[in-house]
Amino acid sequence: MTYNPISVTQLNQYIKSKFEEDEYFDSVLVEGEISNYKHHYTGHLYFTLKDENSLIKCIMFKTYTAHLDFEPEDGMKVMILGSVSVFERDGTYQLYAKAIKPLGKLGDLSAAYEKLKLKLENEGLFAQDHKKKIPMYPKTIGVLTSNTGAVIRDIINVSTRRNSNVVIRLFPVPVQGEGAAEKIAKGIELMNEQNLADVLIIARGGGSLEDLWPFNEEILARAIYSSKIPIISAVGHETDFTIADFVADLRAPTPSAAAELAVPDIQELKIKLEGYKNRFKQSLTRKLQLMKLRYEKCMKSRVFTEPLQKINEQYMSIDMQIKSMEYNISKKLQADKAKLQQHILKLDTLSPLKTLARGYGIIYKNGQTVKKISDLKIEDEISIQMQDGKAKAKII
Repeated sequence: MTYNPISVTQLNQYIKSKFEEDEYFDSVLVEGEISNYKHHYTGHLYFTLKDENSLIKCIMFKTYTAHLDFEPEDGMKVMILGSVSVFERDGTYQLYAKAIKPLGKLGDLSAAYEKLKLKLENEGLFAQDHKKKIPMYPKTIGVLTSNTGAVIRDIINVSTRRNSNVVIRLFPVPVQGEGAAEKIAKGIELMNEQNLADVLIIARGGGSLEDLWPFNEEILARAIYSSKIPIISAVGHETDFTIADFVADLRAPTPSAAAELAVPDIQELKIKLEGYKNRFKQSLTRKLQLMKLRYEKCMKSRVFTEPLQKINEQYMSIDMQIKSMEYNISKKLQADKAKLQQHILKLDTLSPLKTLARGYGIIYKNGQTVKKISDLKIEDEISIQMQDGKAKAKII
C-alpha cells in the first residue's frame, strides 16, 4: 500500500485557502469582551475576544490602529469589523480587526475618561511642579477608604509593622457607586480644614473601570489638587490607572505599597542611625589621631625643644646690626675727618696770615680795611697789621 503524506505547512495552507474561498469570512461583524490585551511596541494590538462560552484570538495591525479614538482595555465590550483567516505558522485561525467600536456603558466610560483626562491635563492638574513632597517622618496618616475589607487592614498592618508609633486616622468613605466621589472629596476637604493628618492615603482594591469610576470623576480630582496635605493615591491594582493617580502627589501601585511609601521603617531608620553613629565615631577617632600626630609634631619642633633659640638668633641679628652701624659710623667719621683736613689746608692756604708772613700788611682805618689810596686823607690815623702785631701811623 502506497502512502502520500503532506506536510504540516501544506495542510495549514489548504485550510487557509478554504477560509479565503468563503466570502463570509472576508467581512464579519463580531461583538464580545476584550481580554489579554497587549499594545505591542511595533504598534500592533493583540487581544482575545470572548463571550460566556467561547473566545477567538484577534490582531489589529498598526495601519488600522491610527483610526481608533480610544485605547482598548481588558473587560471592555466592543464590536469588531474584520476578516477571519489562518495563521499558517501556528495553525490557528484568528480575527484580523479593521475597526473597533466600544459598546455599552463601559465604552462610554472609557471615552469620558479620556476626555476628562485630556481636559485636566491641559489645565495643569497633572503638573509635576504642583506636586507636594511626602513628609519623611509623618506622625499621623489619614486614610480615606472603606472601613471594612482588606484595604484598611493591609494599611494598618504594614504601617504598624514599619512604625508602631504612627497614628492611623481612618475617614470611612464609600469607594464605589453613586455619590462616592463627592463623599471622598468632602473627606479630603474636612481633613484639610481640621488639619487631621500629615499625609493622606486614598485607597481601594482592584476592580473594573466601572467599579473604579468614582476615582475618575472631576470633583475628586479637583479636591486632590486643592489639598494642602500631600496625598498618595492607591487605587486598584498595579496596572490600574485612574485620574486620581495622575492628580495625586504620589501614586502607589497598591494600598500596601502606599503604606510603605507613607510610613518610614523604624528598623531601617535605627540601622541608618547606627550607621551614622559608627561613621561619626570613626571620623572622630581619625580626627583625634590626626590631632595627636600634629601635637606630637609640634612638641618636637625647635620652638618647644629650644625655646631660647629664636631669642638668641634675634640677639645675634641685633649684634650684627650694631657692628654694622658702628662700622658705618666709623667709616663716616673717617671720611668726614679727611674732608675736614682738606678744608683746613685749603683755608690755611687762603689765610691772610700767610700773606703777612711774606712781608705784606693790612691797613685799617676806623676798623675798616683800606683797599685804595683814595680811601685815605692827610692827617688820617691808621693801624697797620703785620705778621707779629699792629702799629699805629699817620698820613702826612
